[in-house]
Amino acid sequence: MLLEYGILSKSENENMKRGQIDSKGILNFNLIFLAMKRMILAAVLVIAFCTASFARKVIAEGASYTALGNYKIELADNPVTVNGVEYKAYVISYENSPMEVTVAVCKERKCKKYITMSDNLSVQYVCNDQYFGVEKLDKSLQKDGLKTSDEALNRSEYFHQKVLTQGHSGELEAAQLIAAFFPRLINNEASMIGSF
Repeated sequence: MLLEYGILSKSENENMKRGQIDSKGILNFNLIFLAMKRMILAAVLVIAFCTASFARKVIAEGASYTALGNYKIELADNPVTVNGVEYKAYVISYENSPMEVTVAVCKERKCKKYITMSDNLSVQYVCNDQYFGVEKLDKSLQKDGLKTSDEALNRSEYFHQKVLTQGHSGELEAAQLIAAFFPRLINNEASMIGSF
């Protein structure tokens, strides 16, 4: 059988079938060990390759300074479709919560919109030449079922986040700001903490 998979040569296979005993009367375990070593190495390589190919790429990590704990930002495996258009997306996860936040990056003429979606709340962050801050979702997104829920939105924090930074922010910096500040927008943030 090992011959079929190319693990043993024909002569090694014949010696194994005969149960060839060396001069000391001990079964030739070197052949068996060699075959097992090759099989284990092949299995480890296959597992390593599969694990690497299915993992998302972590691009940033940091502290949210909320009960959700530290965040991790990963590039999404697939683009997100909003209003029939595919957009590059990031996935934000938190160490103390099973909640995942998806951020779709919509490039427009003079600004970028970061459509930020979770199971609890959806908003958009806007970046233009003057500022980076939060807004409620555009009404044009309602046909895709995206709407900012006033019940889930912490209005006080919403008004504090209308302008997070002055000037233009890059995509990575914007994603980090969203990861740090978005949990505060959720009414009853403590309900987001869960065990895995």
